Parts: sequence; C-alpha cells; structure tokens
Amino acid sequence: MGLLDFLRRLLGGQPASPNDQPSAPDTSTLVRDPRTGGVTPAAPKLLAPLRYRSSLNRTATAAERVAELPYRFANLSVDGDGYLDLSTDADERWLEHFDLPHLRTPEDLANFLQLPLGKLAWLTHRFEEGGRPAGEKESHYHHHWVKKKLGGHRLIEAPKQTLKMVQRRILRDILDHVPPHPAAHGFVTGRSIRTNAEPHVGKSVLLKFDLQNFYPSVRYSRVVAIFRSVGFSREVAIWLGRLTTSAIPASLKYPQDDPSALWMYYPRHLPQGACTSPALANLSAFALDVRLTGLARKYDVHYTRYADDLTFSGTGRFGGALSEFIPLVTHIAKSERFYIHRQKRRVLRGSQRQTVAGVVVNEKPNVSRRDFDRLKSILHNCAKHGPSTQNHDDHPDFAAHLAGRIGHVLHLNPHRGAKLRELYNQIDWSR
Repeated sequence: MGLLDFLRRLLGGQPASPNDQPSAPDTSTLVRDPRTGGVTPAAPKLLAPLRYRSSLNRTATAAERVAELPYRFANLSVDGDGYLDLSTDADERWLEHFDLPHLRTPEDLANFLQLPLGKLAWLTHRFEEGGRPAGEKESHYHHHWVKKKLGGHRLIEAPKQTLKMVQRRILRDILDHVPPHPAAHGFVTGRSIRTNAEPHVGKSVLLKFDLQNFYPSVRYSRVVAIFRSVGFSREVAIWLGRLTTSAIPASLKYPQDDPSALWMYYPRHLPQGACTSPALANLSAFALDVRLTGLARKYDVHYTRYADDLTFSGTGRFGGALSEFIPLVTHIAKSERFYIHRQKRRVLRGSQRQTVAGVVVNEKPNVSRRDFDRLKSILHNCAKHGPSTQNHDDHPDFAAHLAGRIGHVLHLNPHRGAKLRELYNQIDWSR
C-alpha cells in the first residue's frame, strides 16, 4: 500500500467518484480476536424489527353493524343486512392534543367545510363507478405531463376551483396543526432550504439520496391512516382521504413516447399540484424520518430531509462506513414503502462542491457562483435591452419570477442578493 493510499484510508475511505461507494472498511468496522490478536471484519449490522403500537380507540366489528342507517352515505354491511357505523371510534384525546375539529360523521365534515353533503360526495366521486371520474371533464383535477430530466414523465394534477377551496381549508385547519418530524424541512413553517442545509456545512463526507416518485407512492390507504392517527373517526378519515387524493380518469392519455408512465398514477394517490400534498407527504414519511434519524445518530452523522431529498453528512470516519450505511438506508426506505432512486445517489467529499437541495455547503450556506452569474447576466440584459428579450421560457409573470429568484439569493447570501436587487430596480418593465 502506497503512502497516498494509506492517507486516503486514514481520512475515511477512497475518494471515489460521486456515484461510487468505498468498499474498504476503516478500523471502526474491524474487531480484534482476543485469542489470536488478529483483526477481522465486523459482522454487518442488522436492523432490529420495528413494531408500531397504536393508541387509537378500537370498535369491535360486531358493534359496528347496526340495523338502521346511522348517517347519510353509511356503507352497507358485508352481507347487505344492515349498515356499518364507522363514526364511533374518533379519539378525542388526539383531536384535543392537535386542536383539531371534532368530526365524526360525513354531515359533521360537510358542515365544517361549509358545503352541502351531496356536493362533498360528488367531490369524492362517490356516485361514479369505481370511485374514479369517467373522463377528464368529470375529474376534479386538471392534468398535464412534465418530462423528467433523467427520462420518464411526471403527472401534474392541479385541483379545480371547488376542490382547491376544500383542500385549502383542510390544510389550514387540520394539516397545519400536525407537526412533521424535526428532520423534515420542506414546506414546513419556520424551516427552509437554508435550515435544511445548515447541519451539513463544512462536513468531510456528504451522502445524498432521492426518493423515487415520492407523491404517487403515497397511496390512499396511507393518507386515510394519517387522518386516523390524529384522532378522526374512520368514516371522516375515509372522506378526508378521498378529498386529498386523486384517481385519474381511465381515459387519461399517456405521453406519446412513454406509455408506461400511467401505471404509477392509476391507484388513488397524492396528487402533485394539490396544496395538501406536501403536508401529507411529510406526515407519511414520519416513520421514515424517525428511523433514519436513529440510524444517523448511531453513526454520529447528521440527517435532514427536504421533500424527497435525503441528506446525511459526517466526518471522514463516516466515509469508511458507507459500504454498510447505504444498504441500511435503502432497506429502511423500502420497509417504509419508499424507494431510493439509484441514479441520483451521490457521495460528495470536502474537496468537491457540496450542495444540499441546491445550496452550497462547503464553508457556509451559499448560492452557487454559476447560478449567481447566470441570474446577474439576465438582470443586466433586462436593464439594457428590456425584459421582453430575456423571457425565453415565456413566464406569465416574468417580474415575479425574477423577484423570487433574487429572494432565494438574498436568503442565502444577503450581500450578493443586494447586488441583484440593485440591477432589478433598474429594469424598465414597459420595454
């Protein structure tokens, strides 16, 4: 072994390319044999099984069945001889804890949302076969496909006016009251891309993962479970789950060059485009955040999550443990019904430019020089030649678009942001 190789291993593994992982363990992964004095690789670490214990109220199956209709739109019992009353198992303790409205029946929910119950049932497609819209006209979402950078397509589902109003109320008066895990920084009040990046500043090793198809992988059953977990009755949780998830029309056209794009979206799922989806996605990943935080603590590293971006960082010793750490993260994600996008996994050393959700973290949270120079050039040309010459992507509100990008820079680097703001103020928007 040469001197250079020895120093590399001493500092935490081989400086592989960003997509590789070091295969040689450091001394922290070796154990000494007391009989011979030799050292051998330690046995791979195994994850203890995780068991959840629910504290919610339970109703005996026999007690759910009643002879008379308990409330409008109650379901028939399995044998058709009676009805199911799913309104009796609300948990007042959790509703009080999160300061949530006490809703037990569909009528309670309709009154809370200030809509007639029939219209609320129409929004859930209760009157349509299979509980999904017959066509795009009957759907409560506008659909359009967006091409992904690494291939494939993403479906954007934007709610129409009535459903958007309902979802805003659910977000404001229910979901905003339920805090996500402290490791979650995306779409959380008081947290941002900066707070997500700060724990990783100046670290020797940065490990990044991306969750594949984050929103559509959160299915209807999991969303219903979230509403149950905060105390709502099963009946109300089912209605809230249908109001915040999407079932695409059977007639929805797939992208011309990507017929396989549709299968991920056919089961009822979180729609990318609804205001409630980020909060529900964060809550659906709560157990994932708990387990990954615990794993990170065992290895003495930092963990944060911004939407579907997972980031770990630590000292050079962490670099030597990547060969066992990476499979553990992948296993935990899979057991929590999320999947790692292998093509987007990155290992970044201190000698490289390290970014976390677009924020440079080598020395301090900062915007990249390339992004700053590009935006500065656009603003300079807007001031010199007019903004109409620079709106190459046809943004409907180009002024607001540029202001947002400047605000991003100001948030990370006030000094650079002030320079951009000065250029922005020189633009004549009539040109």
